[in-house]
Amino acid sequence: MIPVEGNPHLFRDEGSGAIINCDKVSYEQHLISKQKRELQKKEIDHLKDEISEIKSLLKELMNQNGSIKN
Repeated sequence: MIPVEGNPHLFRDEGSGAIINCDKVSYEQHLISKQKRELQKKEIDHLKDEISEIKSLLKELMNQNGSIKN
């Protein structure tokens, strides 16, 4: 691999001519960031489910109270 001038973590593959980033620290940080986003999405989805369940229970209570008054 041929080093890319001015970029210590970039190299050019001699066979394909592709530029390859060999900065492992940045890659690991990217993976950690991706995992955090996925965890946040799961937490948000869980909260949405919980709110839907609360709404449904409240509607059920309202319907029960309405039938008692009538």
